[in-house]
Amino acid sequence: MRPLFHPAIEDVRPEAILHALADPARAAIFASITQAGCVQACSAVSSLGDRVIPRSSLSSHFKVLREAGLIRSERHGVEMRNHSRCAEVEARFPGLLSAIMNAYAGAKACEATVP
Repeated sequence: MRPLFHPAIEDVRPEAILHALADPARAAIFASITQAGCVQACSAVSSLGDRVIPRSSLSSHFKVLREAGLIRSERHGVEMRNHSRCAEVEARFPGLLSAIMNAYAGAKACEATVP
């Protein structure tokens, strides 16, 4: 098996983070991993609300998040376990992740109030 690519925190670029979190599905996956506060298997976030994400799409989403430096993934048998690198990213780019995730939360609140 090929080793997984995880950029050093010094190599993490803000544009890669913005690209990774520009997709609402990836932002929801990242939020789920971050809020869990523990290592999560890919299958634990395979459904977002009432929508199930196909395995091929889920794999692609995790790759983008991993290569942007937002998560760290480890293979355990046939399972892939993921954990957030939020603390590392926050130390490098203070306030960036919270601003992005708060923007998503605000947008969802606005969507709920628009008739």
